[in-house]
Amino acid sequence: MDIRSHTFDRLRKFFSSGLDIVEYAGLLVIAFATTIAMYQEALGMIESHRVALADLLLMFLFLEVLAMIGQYFKSGQLPVRFPLYIGMVALARYLILDLKEMTEWRMLAVAAAIFLLTIAVLAIRYGHVRYPYREDADEKLSKPYVRE
Repeated sequence: MDIRSHTFDRLRKFFSSGLDIVEYAGLLVIAFATTIAMYQEALGMIESHRVALADLLLMFLFLEVLAMIGQYFKSGQLPVRFPLYIGMVALARYLILDLKEMTEWRMLAVAAAIFLLTIAVLAIRYGHVRYPYREDADEKLSKPYVRE
């Protein structure tokens, strides 16, 4: 019985480390591709001698993706707020780019979606501050003067 348990633990560790490697490789590919896309966008702005608001919002999207990857590598966790921020910026960019072709109802729907994502970020942030995870509470006790 003990041999099976030991074998199962070894298999679980093997597959877990294999999944970690695939996960890290995927994150590196995403980071590399995002960096290339940022570079290409910057070259496009330089070639056109023009920077539009849509270009800046796209650059913010790229930076958010890189920040999300960096946060994952630093902490091993991915805050839910990062994809919400990316969604808000992406919707704002969509609203700006397609404003002329949008109906009033579509504009209101996109604005409402941005507003709902904002409410979600605020709710998550409030919940995190009001009801911290045990690790966060322990960290705050060791560093009482750190503000978020």
